[in-house]
Amino acid sequence: MGKRLPFMLFVWFVADIYFFEAVQTLTANEIILHAYWLGDILLVVGFIYLIGLRSAKQSPANLITWLMALTLLTIVPKIFAFPILFLEDITRFFRHFPPREIWVSALAVFVAAVPFFSLIYGMSGGRHHYKVHRTMLEFPDLPQAFDGFTITQLSDIHAGSFTSKSGVEKGIALVNKQKSDLLLFTGDMVNNKADEMDPWKDTFSKLTAPFGKYSVLGNHDYGDYIKWGSKQAKYANLNRLKKVQQEIGFNLLLNEAVKIEKGGQSIALIGVENWGKGGFHKYGSLTKAAENVPDDAFKILMSHDPSHWEAKTLEHLKHIHLALAGHTHGMQFGIELFGFQWSPVKYIYPQWAGLYEQNGKYLYVNRGFGFLGFKGRLGIWPEITVITLKKA
Repeated sequence: MGKRLPFMLFVWFVADIYFFEAVQTLTANEIILHAYWLGDILLVVGFIYLIGLRSAKQSPANLITWLMALTLLTIVPKIFAFPILFLEDITRFFRHFPPREIWVSALAVFVAAVPFFSLIYGMSGGRHHYKVHRTMLEFPDLPQAFDGFTITQLSDIHAGSFTSKSGVEKGIALVNKQKSDLLLFTGDMVNNKADEMDPWKDTFSKLTAPFGKYSVLGNHDYGDYIKWGSKQAKYANLNRLKKVQQEIGFNLLLNEAVKIEKGGQSIALIGVENWGKGGFHKYGSLTKAAENVPDDAFKILMSHDPSHWEAKTLEHLKHIHLALAGHTHGMQFGIELFGFQWSPVKYIYPQWAGLYEQNGKYLYVNRGFGFLGFKGRLGIWPEITVITLKKA
């Protein structure tokens, strides 16, 4: 990030200058022209203030959220408009740089307005624009009793980011509407602290599934990203979160496995603690979690970070039929249209949204129920996953 920051600032500066020229071509109103730069100045002051707070080991979540929103609204539309103005400059070069054409500047402003108002929608309605993604998977060794068995997966609730009770309740109602046999939650219930879940316990307690509700921890659940007064306080917070999960009816799996039984047959549900590549903590142990699971059992793994799949799961001695993960959020921004799928997060995580398969082993990455940082979603909508298991 440090090496890319100067380049990003350069892109912002160039796009800013170009777009200002377009605005200046369309109006000479000094209030509008001064307001244009005022937004940039406030953004810079905000980041300087944030740096000062972080130096004092403070991390104001609301300030970070608003700065991220303002940054996207300020920069992204101008980047979209930049190619139009740049192409005009190429023609102006051969015409000895006459004044900008009004219609070209108007076109640039119109093009910029599309991502601007899309981002506004993403920060208002997009965060609760829940989508149900359905997948059917066939396995030759699936126990016959589980033919047609349905699983709803949720991930990345991030309760500390919620502000709309009606919005969250809409998502919970949609989950229950699926009437799945089993409900699985793959981590990140909170942003940092267990008490973030307190206002939402009654809402999430309404989730139902006849074969139970199971969960694992995500990287944010451990409280690793804020400063604690002591190790004991951090440990107490984690214990409190584990208790909260029980209070809302989730059976938390901590590097362990359970049997899901139906019709005299069973499948193994394995849950590991968070394990992620790079700088993420590696609390999870698939070996420990699966040590008592028979080799010939049908196995479903819950592991928050999808990087665990390629790093550990695929190579594991025990065949893991299906792994469920979350973590990426699809970066809450991208495009999914007519089978085309893109988000900037794909350059960080090879498996970032949807279904992946290698040698008969499957991974499904949930796009997340909540949101973090950017207080919204655009193109990559909050997800409720429904997986149907079929006997091949």
